[in-house]
Amino acid sequence: MSSSTFPSRARQVHLDFHTSPFIPAVGAAFDPEEFGRVIEEARVDSMTLFAKCHHGHLYYDTEHAARHPSMGEGLLEKQVEVLHRRDIKCPIYISVQCDEYAANTHPEWRAVNPDGSLVGQKPLGNDSFNWRILDMSSPYLEYLEAQTEEVMKKFAPVDGLFFDMCWDQVSVSKWAIAGMQRENLDPTNPDDRALYANRVTQRYMERLTAVAAKYQKDVPIWFNSRPISDASKERRFLRHIEIEALPSGQWGYSYFPVWVRYAKALGLPMIGMTGRFHKSWADFGGLRTTASLMYDCVQALAHGGGCSVGDQLHPSGAIDRGVYDVIGQVYRHVEKCEPWCRDVVATSEIAVLLSTPVSERNGNQCFDGITKALSQLRYQFVFVDPEADWSSYAVVILPESLIVTQELEKRLSAYKAAGGKVIRDCTPGEESPFSAVYLRFDTDKRGSLADTLHVFYERGNRLVPQEGDDVLARIVEPYFERGWEKFSSHAQTPNVPETSPYAAAVVRGNEAIFALPVFRAYALHGNLPCRQLVAAALERLLPAPAVRVKGPSYVEATVGTRGKETILHFLSYIPQKRAATQEMVEDAAAARNLEVDVKVDGPVASVRRIFDGGDISFTEENGRVRFTLDWLEGHEVVVICGR
Repeated sequence: MSSSTFPSRARQVHLDFHTSPFIPAVGAAFDPEEFGRVIEEARVDSMTLFAKCHHGHLYYDTEHAARHPSMGEGLLEKQVEVLHRRDIKCPIYISVQCDEYAANTHPEWRAVNPDGSLVGQKPLGNDSFNWRILDMSSPYLEYLEAQTEEVMKKFAPVDGLFFDMCWDQVSVSKWAIAGMQRENLDPTNPDDRALYANRVTQRYMERLTAVAAKYQKDVPIWFNSRPISDASKERRFLRHIEIEALPSGQWGYSYFPVWVRYAKALGLPMIGMTGRFHKSWADFGGLRTTASLMYDCVQALAHGGGCSVGDQLHPSGAIDRGVYDVIGQVYRHVEKCEPWCRDVVATSEIAVLLSTPVSERNGNQCFDGITKALSQLRYQFVFVDPEADWSSYAVVILPESLIVTQELEKRLSAYKAAGGKVIRDCTPGEESPFSAVYLRFDTDKRGSLADTLHVFYERGNRLVPQEGDDVLARIVEPYFERGWEKFSSHAQTPNVPETSPYAAAVVRGNEAIFALPVFRAYALHGNLPCRQLVAAALERLLPAPAVRVKGPSYVEATVGTRGKETILHFLSYIPQKRAATQEMVEDAAAARNLEVDVKVDGPVASVRRIFDGGDISFTEENGRVRFTLDWLEGHEVVVICGR
């Protein structure tokens, strides 16, 4: 919470080079000067380059049999040399569990499923992301260590190592079974298999880190494909965090906004990795719009992170100028933003307690709904581990997916006694007999909602208000639960005329208590009454937030501070589902006459737009500054300078 997370290099490219042994003349068209010139003109300041790909082949001069069979002179040496001359950093990529060459030459090293089948690609399979997977408890680990050692010897001092495909791989190979038995684990027990797989991962991360340290202490290393939620537990391995999230691929537009808010709370340098591909990795010829890439990159900047754009070099080694024309447009803007990103500390008022693993108890849906609701309401928040110190945040949110232990309840009591505020999502209680109910808001609680009953589409619990509770909305129940025998019309049963004795949500002292799964329902249905319950609760628990914005809900706003400066990022983009399976951004969205109200620590000398318009007139009262952005399209940075 107290340090900047902005990295030393913020305009990165991750240059994939997974190249089949059946492709001839690999690297034959590589022109070092053309390569260096195009990268430099695109304002790239760091590029991750390949020593070893998922095919298991090596792209530098080596006597190792895994050297790519059709490569001439070492490609990696030439890439590093030309980029270093231009002061462009070159972290080196090494594939870990995906290694087709090793799987072919040592099939006994492959990971084995509990049913006896081999993990990954089947003998006649052709799945683009289903590589054959190696078992890290087999001698393959020594094989990989030797390759890592060779890279360190040849290229040290390296700018960093990027180990990829580092998930916990369950296996029942002879090596894995023997390892489990040595550690008194039961290979027939799924929980023991998962525990052993995690131990294997921790050990190989330890060993690979030690190999690198033999040649270069404190080399920056990133183990990719690890759950971001494990970063705090694996901090001993980390110098920085990279969040891989290609929104046009498997991640979508909901993944990064959640996990950047977890990562930035850890206080490590942070990079958001997107991709230039229309779909996902290695989509040759697929190129996203400039606005789409811009949105991903400025979203990373707004949260205190740097940018990384994934590309894939053609097997010939020829650089694609058109791709770097687009990346260059984005990175020239990023470069202009950097002076207003360095040394900035993010403002965070709300801590959401993370439940892990996130896939259990509707965690993903809860976190998605929380992120959407709070972002659209422009609250400044992070996700934190329940074990972390969250005592300095103004509000703590307990999602439905979180199991509240006695120890956690004790900490919450102390937090509330010190003035902290709590939101409890879907508080346990008597379960409602109805899968859908209706909400009745009082005039001062409904915001912009129409004065009518509003359906709530998920089953919740029954909450009876106590004396002194501030009821945010009351429940109106249906005539009966829809079933095969009793039903009415096409969907949920209509409401009875009278209001029930139950509340949808109340504020009770320092707590807002939701009887309903508000955040999960918002993620699933996008129904605005869910968001209004959150807004009504926070208006009472956090009446003076860091920023208020009166304008379209798609406009995102983040706040940070640096000395006497308050720095705001405004983003105006709208992902749209223009294809059957993916969202996309084609253009920046316009927004007019945004009324902005910001909390500041002292008298203000000026309010200034960095990119469009210069100084802004403002008013100042009771520790808050008010001004209007008459026009916003895409991204803008506003700096409030204190006296």
